[in-house]
Amino acid sequence: MVPRIQKRGQRTIGLLYYLYGPGKYEEHTDPHLVASWDHNAPDPGRDATATLKQLQQLLDQPVDNIDQSQRPKKHVWHLSVRNAGEDRILTGEEWGDVARRMVAAAGIDDPEAAAGCRWVAVRHADDHIHIVATLVREDGYKPDLDNDANRVQAQARALEAELGLRRLNKGDGTAAKRPTSAERHKAQRQGRERTAREELRETVRRAVTGARNETEFFDRLAAAGLLIRTREAPSGDLLGYKVALPDDRNKDGEPVFYPGVRLAPDLSLPRIRERWSADQTSTTGAPGRAAPTNPSAARRRATSAAWSAITVIEHGDDAVAAAYISAAGEVLDALAKTSAAHTRRELRDAAFAFERASRSHVRAERGHDRALRQAARDLVHGGPALGRGEDGASTAMAIDMLFFLIIAAAHWHAKKGHAQQVAAARQAAEHLRSAYEDAAARPLGVLYQRGRRLSRPVFQRQTVLLREALPGLAEQILAEPGWYALAATITDAEAAGHDPADLLSHAVERRELDTADSVSDVLVWRLRSLADLPADATGMPENNTAKSPTTVRPASARTTASGRRVGEEAPGNTR
Repeated sequence: MVPRIQKRGQRTIGLLYYLYGPGKYEEHTDPHLVASWDHNAPDPGRDATATLKQLQQLLDQPVDNIDQSQRPKKHVWHLSVRNAGEDRILTGEEWGDVARRMVAAAGIDDPEAAAGCRWVAVRHADDHIHIVATLVREDGYKPDLDNDANRVQAQARALEAELGLRRLNKGDGTAAKRPTSAERHKAQRQGRERTAREELRETVRRAVTGARNETEFFDRLAAAGLLIRTREAPSGDLLGYKVALPDDRNKDGEPVFYPGVRLAPDLSLPRIRERWSADQTSTTGAPGRAAPTNPSAARRRATSAAWSAITVIEHGDDAVAAAYISAAGEVLDALAKTSAAHTRRELRDAAFAFERASRSHVRAERGHDRALRQAARDLVHGGPALGRGEDGASTAMAIDMLFFLIIAAAHWHAKKGHAQQVAAARQAAEHLRSAYEDAAARPLGVLYQRGRRLSRPVFQRQTVLLREALPGLAEQILAEPGWYALAATITDAEAAGHDPADLLSHAVERRELDTADSVSDVLVWRLRSLADLPADATGMPENNTAKSPTTVRPASARTTASGRRVGEEAPGNTR
């Protein structure tokens, strides 16, 4: 149940004409009253003798009875209350009770007293009502409406439970402003999937992703085709910006501009600058590191950065964790922007959903998140992935690790009681799960077939190794279809000179696996990342001979193909 207090107005009759009229798009059906201040107000929708003018005069009577100088400039209070699409249809009596409780909660009327404001509740659709009130009480005093928005929201949560409706989460004031009904109707007329506000928010978010300064940021906005206006101080210093879609215009044919802060709280210019200043002053990471020259290298770096970030979010300082969660949103945006067509839609939806989870009242301490922000930048500069071969497999690897990063963010928010952020993170995780299934099917299929072709002695040896290395998970993994792919990966790691038992232990330590559909799939990508094995096993030589344990170098002496020791974090990562 979503109650929304609209802007106050000056003309009661104008609002009544709209509520009892056909609507802008003929969407109003059977307008009629379901409740009123005295249970006896005339209803022009059901009583042929009643008129809108008569109803307006009765509503305005307390306002007209006081001295002109005491009247509020805008005396019309308007509240809409809408149910979710999946909710059952409430009866007229139920909507009437909703209206009475809402005006009581807001301070418009008090059932215990006889000096409330006059109000009516109009229903002209199955899923919502409109409440109109005039802001002078019967005794001539004005109502106390301080904090009315929070009070009606609290009442909505109580009504959801009592009426068996969809339970919405309590907000904390950090959400982006939702599109207005006018913006939604305009998008429908124009055939847009999302409103102009939402399209702009997503485009600006992507422009911020990995950007290091204002020049790069505004160049990206221009390259995306947005119209840009900036606000400058007399000194010439830039104070702010606003953007518009070229084809989104008002009735006068002028572009409709939105300031960054109206798109989302963290898209104001001062908040964006916090990211840039942290990049310039942070001593963590590897300043000046060149961007990778191909998409698969960028995806591997994103995987490594996400791996490190999980521990920070789970065990680090709150301000640092908040920064990592925010930066995780940038990585999702960058991956969605550069992904192949078959995963792009789900990744875009994951980034769109996670945007809500990237903000809270815990102020992010920037700088520590530089590795993730650099990963986002690498993805953007690495270019679009082809969706096959090493690009496609490394995409699956990155999505897999980002899934667990987003789950870690959901757990962190849950500990803080951030209900809306938890819901948003979980929604993003579901989109990532779908994107992973699309990305991983082919590369895991190749590994599965290679595992099936392993010689019996090698396969038996990998089974024994798994049971010794992961006694608590071994039987579950052995029962999964993905065990064949994992066996092939263990064999590849062993052939490359790594200790598979050490890799397996490191792959599961401090990293939850409860949310994994297939533990073996997760371990495939973690082992291939830790050992710097090709994510795409197509063309790799078959390894059907088991190495003697004495030929495996100790973990302390072994290094990966990138020059790091196994288990060592990538440069720029913090633990």
